[in-house]
This record gives sequence, C-alpha cells and structure tokens, in this order.
Amino acid sequence: MSAQTMTTQEMEQAYVVQTYSRAPFVLSHGEGVYLYDSDGKRYLDLVSGIAVNALGHGDPELVGAITTQTARLIHVSNLYHTEPQAKLARMLVERSFGDRVFFCNSGTESVEAAIKFARKWAHQRDASKTRIVAFENAFHGRTMGALALTPREHYQAPFRPLMPGASFATFNDLDSAAQALGDDVCACIVEPVQGEGGVNLAEPGFLAGLRQLCDQHQALLIFDEVQCGLGRTGNLWAHELAAITPDIMTLAKPLGGGLPMGAVVMTEDVASAISPGDHGSTFAANPVVCAAAQVVLRRVSDAGFLGHVRAMGELFHAGLEALAARHEIVESVRGLGLIWGIPLKVDAGPLIEAGYQRGIITCRAGARVLRLLPPLTIDQAEVESALEALDDVFAQAG
Repeated sequence: MSAQTMTTQEMEQAYVVQTYSRAPFVLSHGEGVYLYDSDGKRYLDLVSGIAVNALGHGDPELVGAITTQTARLIHVSNLYHTEPQAKLARMLVERSFGDRVFFCNSGTESVEAAIKFARKWAHQRDASKTRIVAFENAFHGRTMGALALTPREHYQAPFRPLMPGASFATFNDLDSAAQALGDDVCACIVEPVQGEGGVNLAEPGFLAGLRQLCDQHQALLIFDEVQCGLGRTGNLWAHELAAITPDIMTLAKPLGGGLPMGAVVMTEDVASAISPGDHGSTFAANPVVCAAAQVVLRRVSDAGFLGHVRAMGELFHAGLEALAARHEIVESVRGLGLIWGIPLKVDAGPLIEAGYQRGIITCRAGARVLRLLPPLTIDQAEVESALEALDDVFAQAG
C-alpha cells in the first residue's frame, strides 16, 4: 500500500510510536461539548481531552485570543520579556496563595520543576533533606522524577533505577503519613483529588494534617492540581475545601485552553531559593499559550462560572447515584464538581467502547473505574443526555 492511499489510522500504526491504544475513529472537529469524527458522527465529550478543554471546543473568545496573538508574536524564548507571560503570572498570583510562578509545558514538567525547587530550597537549609513523600494510587507523571513519585509497578518496572529518595504513605491516613515524614524530608506531594488513581477525594482533615506535619519537619507541602485544579471541582483550587494552602502547587491541563502549558505556583520563600540557570524551558510561556491561558483563567475563576460547575456537579451526582442503584455492575460513585469516578464490578474498557456506539466519550481511571471529565461549560440538558447514554451503556453491560 502506498503512503498516498493509507488511512489516518493506518499511518498512525505505521509511523507513530505505539504508546497509546487509541479509540477506533478519527476526530475531525469539535463544537461546544461535542466532538465529530471523520464520518460525521457526533459524540458528547465527557473527557474534554483529559480535563483540558474546560471551555469546550471552538470557544469564540479563546479562538480569538489565539488568532490575534499568533498574528503578533508566536515565539521568542525566555531570553526576552513578553507581555502575555507577565500578565498571566500576575493573574495566577492574584487568584492563588502564591507569590511567584514558573511556567513550563505540561503537568509532568510542572512536577519535575517542583521536585527541583523543593530540593534546592531544602539544600540551602540542610543538604540531607532530600526525601519526598507521595501517596498510594498517586499519579504525578511519566518522566523519571515524576514517575518515581507515581507508585504503579507496571509504569515503573521497565525504567528502574528511578530517582532516589521517594517514599510512600497511605492516602487519607495521617498516621501513615506521620510515619513516612521525617526531618530528612524536603517535601510531601499530594493530589487533593486523585484523578488517574480512581477519583479519590482527599479528606479536608487529611490535607490539614499534612500541613501540620510538613511544618513540624520543615518540609514543603506540594499540591498537585494538574487535573483537579482550575475550576474542575467547583472551586478554583481543589484545596480550598480544606481551608489551607501549600507551599507549591503544580498546574497544567486546562490552563492553556488546549495548548501545551504547565505552571508551578509557589511562595516567595520557595522562589527566593531559585537562581538564574537553576531551571528553564525554551518553549515555556509562549506568547500564544499565555494569551489563551488568560482567557481560561479569567473565565474559570468567575464566581458565576464556578457556581455553574457546582450545579452541574450536583446534577451528575444525583443522576449517577440513581444509576448506581439501578445497575448492579456499578459499585459506587465518587467525585465532586465535574470530576467523577464510577467504580465498576467489571472492566471499564468494554463500557467505554459501548459508549462510542451510544455517542459518548468517556475514559478510565484504573481498570475498573469509569471516569467523567466533561467540559466545565456543559449544561443541564447535556448532563441529562450523558446520564441517559450511561444508563443504556450500563444496561447493555449488565
């Protein structure tokens, strides 16, 4: 077969490194909360690019900001000042606990940066403070440092030896955390809502206890809000429910509006330990991405917008609980806002495939957890449509 006659899927199979098992269709465009494949079939998007497309697809304001900035300046590197970067940094600081921001290109890069910043901060105080405590079922990324903090045997095993100094405790167990933390710890990293690990919510008392333990051992507290931050829970920051603040927060997924962007928000105490040359990125804080991110951040931090997310979350919660009561294969429901996990008695894969036939796109969070991450703009009629489709999928599987 010549290259000219190959389909998109055939070309992907022939030329792309096979690190993903992709869905059996080719997506061509999107509008609002819907995606369309190359055959014209419409899907209700309940994944939003893995919690990325917070404003849905084709948002006019977002597209306008990207188009305008692209015509002005696309890239100059971090050797130079640009207005979009400076404005975005100020917006993030004004809307968070932080004093300064470091920009990068992805969630895993934000975690790698947080590791380096924590180690540098601790090194200035005590060179023996190098250990980092993370938690069971965590997911912090796939690069070598982030992977060392992601305790999944099938992810880690082929790539050992990993970064040394990672220790693990039980999620939502303060006694376990207290045993893991010591004076040789430079930082403790935790997701206020574990996404890939199954949509597990950190209890407010657990996060507050971690704050106390970190203060006790003079360690930094890092909140990984790559997936759960920026409005996904119905609050701008997922940790707001615990009424405490971290020293460092990692961000990514929705921030760039679908363009690659990560960020690390930190206190002045942490930032003061970092010097020119300690870390960097050629493409980070690209003017186009920063222009897009300003639109996303302004929109998702609006009180009315967050109220809408909470309201749609309540609709999902009630509807999913009703489905759990009706379908035996559904074990439970957990989540808040617009991040939901549905633990199942069967593998989630066939249900995802059945969803494609029913016109919905979902994903998994572990082998037996169906995960829902719709655009934050989803409305009541679309939530009801999603629940109807899920009802059919569960009935078919049961």
